[in-house]
Amino acid sequence: MPRSSAPSSGAESRTRARANVLALAVCQALSMSGVVLVVAVSALTGEALAENKALATVPFALQFAMAMIATVPASLLMGRIGRRAGFTVGQTIGILGALVAAFGIFQNSFAIFAVGSAILGIHNAFWQYLRFAAAEAADESFRPQAISYVLAGGLVAAILGPEIAKATRDLFAPVVFAGSYLAIVPLCLANIAVLRFVRIPHIRAGVYAGRRLGRIAREPVFVVAVLSAMIGYGAMNLVMTATPLAMHAAHFDFSDSAFVIQWHVLGMFAPSFVTGHLIRRFGAPSVVIAGALAMTLSVAANLSGDVLWNYWVGLVLLGIGWNFMFVGGTTLLIEVHQPAERARVQALNDFLIMSMVTFSSFASGALHHALGWTAVNLGIVVPVLFAFAAAVWLALLRRRAGQEAA
Repeated sequence: MPRSSAPSSGAESRTRARANVLALAVCQALSMSGVVLVVAVSALTGEALAENKALATVPFALQFAMAMIATVPASLLMGRIGRRAGFTVGQTIGILGALVAAFGIFQNSFAIFAVGSAILGIHNAFWQYLRFAAAEAADESFRPQAISYVLAGGLVAAILGPEIAKATRDLFAPVVFAGSYLAIVPLCLANIAVLRFVRIPHIRAGVYAGRRLGRIAREPVFVVAVLSAMIGYGAMNLVMTATPLAMHAAHFDFSDSAFVIQWHVLGMFAPSFVTGHLIRRFGAPSVVIAGALAMTLSVAANLSGDVLWNYWVGLVLLGIGWNFMFVGGTTLLIEVHQPAERARVQALNDFLIMSMVTFSSFASGALHHALGWTAVNLGIVVPVLFAFAAAVWLALLRRRAGQEAA
């Protein structure tokens, strides 16, 4: 009697999904390494080049502004040409942005450096979709873990990014930080090479396929998904962007701020090995609630003193809070759209997220310059509590629906 091919087919599908997730996790690690590197040096580079020091974080903010603008076309482009080709386009743009930013530093030009930073923002808009690509490569039961495992690639970035920043900071001394931006080029090239191993079926759909976007956006799950990721990311970015400036003002060395950012990124991505399992066990709303609580505790740690320990604990808690809120929100979003709707729904979600992140980036440097570190931290409390309340509301709705179904 011939042996059934179903089990082997299922096993082959799971193996292929895990291979895709592994490749996408490597891409996440490489892409995030460039971002962590930029986090460590962008504000300091801007401060060195800008005549008005209040504009120090503007180039970093421009990255998020351009990522916001490019989010929708990047998603729609990948809907037409597929994930692998779209990610490759994004990495190519990253090479251009890194070269322009480095050229601006060599020329001592704040304007050219800002343009290069903006181009890097377009690059960022593309690789942000790696988490969705992982979900598309997995079955329903594996999706929370697939999203988490890809984001866990940021663990490598937490170690690699600051080390690259420190190693390349004075590569072209006395021109500082040009080598750090040039180091992004090989990271993008390595990304393009790894993408050759990604195999994700391309689902072609018209721009208006499926339900109307307005109808989807009114669903409670969509609302909480967007609020969780948008507020979690925006709050994290507001505090993180100001941290090197606050530590510099408090007379800490560059190596100290790089150390804190490194541990912050570890806090962002280390939980990813368990976040998917926590979502499966307790539900995405409960994980979002835990993330909001972690962010609130990070504010308390940041404001309880002015020693290295305060920055370290505060930024680690901030990273954990981001992970729970962002992964929880992403998982909720996957629940709300059909395959034909994914490009539009994901584009709207990431546009809203990047809008908040852009605002927080522009506000961070100005807020710190005008009112100080305390104001930066207190600025995230009300939005985080709002996301907390929204997640509690969704959890209660689901509990009530479960009771009625029973």
